[in-house]
Amino acid sequence: MTLGRYHRVILSASLLLCLCAPSFNTAYAQKGAASGKSGSHSAGPRGEMSAPARALVEQAIEVICRERKLDPVGSMPIDEMQARPSLPVHTTEAQVGLARAQKVLPVAKNLVITALKQLAAEYGFHKSNRYQVRIQQAINRVQEVKRIRPDMESRDNASVYLSRPHTITFGTIFLAGLKSDEGMISVLAHELMHIADGNADSLRALVAAVSGRASALTGIDIRGQRGEELMCDLIGAMAVSAYVADSPSYESITRRLARSVEHNCVDIDEGDEDHLSPRNTIRVLLAIHPMLVRDLINTRQ
Repeated sequence: MTLGRYHRVILSASLLLCLCAPSFNTAYAQKGAASGKSGSHSAGPRGEMSAPARALVEQAIEVICRERKLDPVGSMPIDEMQARPSLPVHTTEAQVGLARAQKVLPVAKNLVITALKQLAAEYGFHKSNRYQVRIQQAINRVQEVKRIRPDMESRDNASVYLSRPHTITFGTIFLAGLKSDEGMISVLAHELMHIADGNADSLRALVAAVSGRASALTGIDIRGQRGEELMCDLIGAMAVSAYVADSPSYESITRRLARSVEHNCVDIDEGDEDHLSPRNTIRVLLAIHPMLVRDLINTRQ
């Protein structure tokens, strides 16, 4: 497997600027090249996680990846997506995924808006009138997204071009690989967060606060583009948690929650300077989202 088919920029920002108009392509999931970002840091818990807390996170990862294997509509791991041949847009698999993505897009937008407000309050940004303006601008950008565009060449990637902010481009393999509403909402929310941040990285202070807390808890270096990707993943997990809570089902809560991150249950676990490896993505998300750990473990059926 080569680096570059999941969680990767298809073209670097500098090359894009040379080849085309000044827009950014964000493979699932990234909006642009890494850049040094500064901002306030979390006022939340500091210091590394305790040994028992780490053990619970590892237990939750086992639950997530076990549920994926047992789930009839579990998401395909992204390393498996990479290995698939390209999938034409007109295939039944791609069309079913496209219909699902378009159906849940309005739900995902509302969930992202709620999650953004929740994080802004949790990290103290609700006290800043200036930052509240930025949050509202971010919300406005999210509300303007209308369309999912399927693309065979994008394969197992999802992306946003900020010169076309009303559209999320989805690789057909990715559309086919996300077989549940929960899995689709997670990825849509990730891309919507990139759109919310905009081409000026207007939410960089909140991103820095989240990534600073994550680094402190896990000891993993999460700066620059890694921080933005983590923020997008966190918004995705929060969106699915809220969706599951608001839409009762006969399905196991644990299974539905696992769908938010189970596409990261890979066998080949690689990262780069801009992205955590898929399994470390799950690990860090659970560290900063302890309610998800609790719900995954305590609601097993």
